[in-house]
Amino acid sequence: MVQGTTSDAGKSTLVAGLCRVLYRSGVAVAPFKPQNMALNAAVTEDGGEIGRAQAVQAMACGLPPHTDMNPVLLKPNSDTGCQVIIHGRVVGNQEASTYHDYKKTAMQAVLQSYQRLQQQYGCIVVEGAGSPAEINLRANDIANMGFAEAVDCPVILVADIDKGGVFAHLVGTLALLSESEQARVIGFVINKFRGDLALLQPGLDWLEQRTGKPVIGVLPYLHDLHLEAEDAVAKSDTKKVGTQLTVVVPVLPHIANHTDFDALRLHPQVDLRFVRLSEEMPAADLIILPGSKNVRGDLAALREHGWEPRIARHLRYGGKVLGICGGFQMLGQQLHDPLGLEGEIGSSAGLGWLEMETTLEAHKQLKQVSGQLAFANAQLQGYEIHMGVSTGRALARPVHLVSGQAEGALSEDGQVAGSYIHGLFDHPQACAAWLQWAGLSEQVAYDYTQLREQSLEKLADSVQQHFNWSALAAYLPQDFKPD
Repeated sequence: MVQGTTSDAGKSTLVAGLCRVLYRSGVAVAPFKPQNMALNAAVTEDGGEIGRAQAVQAMACGLPPHTDMNPVLLKPNSDTGCQVIIHGRVVGNQEASTYHDYKKTAMQAVLQSYQRLQQQYGCIVVEGAGSPAEINLRANDIANMGFAEAVDCPVILVADIDKGGVFAHLVGTLALLSESEQARVIGFVINKFRGDLALLQPGLDWLEQRTGKPVIGVLPYLHDLHLEAEDAVAKSDTKKVGTQLTVVVPVLPHIANHTDFDALRLHPQVDLRFVRLSEEMPAADLIILPGSKNVRGDLAALREHGWEPRIARHLRYGGKVLGICGGFQMLGQQLHDPLGLEGEIGSSAGLGWLEMETTLEAHKQLKQVSGQLAFANAQLQGYEIHMGVSTGRALARPVHLVSGQAEGALSEDGQVAGSYIHGLFDHPQACAAWLQWAGLSEQVAYDYTQLREQSLEKLADSVQQHFNWSALAAYLPQDFKPD
């Protein structure tokens, strides 16, 4: 099990790297995260949803994602509450205090999934959540040491040296664990190191002497490494050089599945800008309204910060607007939440650029899809994950044909489009067609899925090279050969 001294210490990345190293060696390996809190999700082959990071880790193992790889997923929809998903299915919304008591029930789901994976795979690489030293969350813990103790799992502790204070993070975290938990930690990994390792060596020697535990690896900072983020929105502080198309994505308070835009963020001809609602909206060719876990609330925030007239002005000057999932719903005339699934019961006026309205229903649509674009000769692959059902005249002008059925909508003037499908830009044909619609006529060859695979290989090469595998020999399958 990989646990971290902080959030974003490198747990997801290290698990993916370990999984790919083991997979390349011929080991039947699977990823596992007992509990994940994230708004980036993926749809699995068994028709459920899990955290996006676990789907990427499954790719590292050469496996399709499965709900057993992340049996508990929490999707925040307010400052104190979240949607609780067990084995890929929604069980309801809970406040933090209520969920704290529910953990005993959730733990049973965690153990069931883990036992099923044990029966199928020779090795499981487990990812913790946040930090195991969060004292206020220790009771009934299912995400870190609570799980490790329950299944008798050895733990690697990882820290990000790029943040600073790496030795304090490691020693402090270890000190806050119980004696049995401290004994469970078999060693440390330092992530994102830059510089001369000889200058770090005295600190490594001190750490091993102080704790009696080995440093298993010092992983270098890998430039141009791309794996989908578990939850954090990628920074876009500087403009890319040599781009021909500018895309703006407003960062909504409850933005979901922003990994939809990773393919655009890495495209050599696209300057994708994540823009906070409080910031001035820059000039753009395309504005994309992203998915949301609280559509009416995020629409209200968009209006409160003055984005509605800015988007209207953008359209008057010939710009394009695309809405994905919750963003698609915002483009309609009305949004109804009669059951209070995402907040207060009620209705809200939409932006009104597509003739349709949406009603949130208790049943969540979860499915992997493939098809073609309705306005271009291009193939499409993606997934749907939403609770809204949309109706109206706009749907008679679809943007996709999925299994022969119309999907999404395009305005009569062709400037505004929307779709429920996530991953619109992952397939190279679909990406090229959507960018052409947005105004990029001459395009270079680009395949995002190939870039993701190259990143997994690059990460695995680094882990394989910089790990002390002899320190892990007792915990790995006997047939594993890191060389």
